[in-house]
Amino acid sequence: MFVERQVELRFHPSSRDARTHTNLSAVRADDLGLWLAGDETATIEHLTFRGDRFDDQRTFALADFVDLPAGPMDEADIEGLARTDGWLWAIGSHSLKRKKAKRQHSADKSRRRLGTVVREENRYILVRLPLSGSTPVRAAGDRTAAILAGPGRNLADLLVDDPHLAPFLAIPSKDNGLDIEGIAVLGDRVFVGLRGPVLRGCAVLLEIRPETDPRCPGRLRLAPIDGAPYRTHFVSFSAVNGPSLQLLAVDGFDGSGRVRQRDSLPGMAKPCRVAMPIADHRAVPRHAGCVQSRHRVTNSNNKTTGREVIPLGRERRSSWLDGVESRLTGEEGVLADVVKLI
Repeated sequence: MFVERQVELRFHPSSRDARTHTNLSAVRADDLGLWLAGDETATIEHLTFRGDRFDDQRTFALADFVDLPAGPMDEADIEGLARTDGWLWAIGSHSLKRKKAKRQHSADKSRRRLGTVVREENRYILVRLPLSGSTPVRAAGDRTAAILAGPGRNLADLLVDDPHLAPFLAIPSKDNGLDIEGIAVLGDRVFVGLRGPVLRGCAVLLEIRPETDPRCPGRLRLAPIDGAPYRTHFVSFSAVNGPSLQLLAVDGFDGSGRVRQRDSLPGMAKPCRVAMPIADHRAVPRHAGCVQSRHRVTNSNNKTTGREVIPLGRERRSSWLDGVESRLTGEEGVLADVVKLI
């Protein structure tokens, strides 16, 4: 077991009622505390560090800053957060859902549910919010809140002719379809990590360059990269059978990603580092190849769903989140693992 300790995250009753605290899917640190998101709402949360816990929750509804394609109430399934250069970024899973067959259902109803695939448009968003200190705002000087979303503009729709990813766009995420679960920002480049699809043991990383649409400051558009709206990178993990990549942090001159088995077996989370040179986007290799493990989390009856590098003193530590209810505290908080980085 490599978990150094645990730290409590405390949430307001409204968030507990919405089950945000047991559905945490993304985390990002700032100077005051943590940014968090759950996959069952269309909100972002901020908790302030209070010495022995993260507390004083503030909730920010995405619909207060941008126009969500399905309105303010539908979940956005936020799976990645990034914070850099005075911006806060949030990305949805861009995934389809297949309905579950439940034990109490009849055989006919179970068959119908398994044959039903749902697309929820709020999942297909990339949001960029300007920050004033640790508070997102609609506008700060010439910087405005903006969203990449809508038919023909969202990231999934831009992949319809991709030779590797297009065949997976109509497949639900749990069946190895498209499933975004991480984001990291390096200058004007945004790297998006895919949990799925996994292609013959290779995880997929998308590189994009979002910019404000001059015709509509509340929208983002993608600047071309080598004449295309995006670039794909393939990361081969020879030591892991069927990995997926969740790019969740930037560390110095590297993008830091996390790998886990496609079957999400307990205890299979493994953080890795993938070299991503910053100086010239054309120098980024399309096949990253070697990945080195920094540490492992092996304590697990839990499945980790979020990770962030947190500077505590002179050493770096990583926080891991999951939604297992055994982590709930008497103060109606949830415990996150803290792991010292080697």
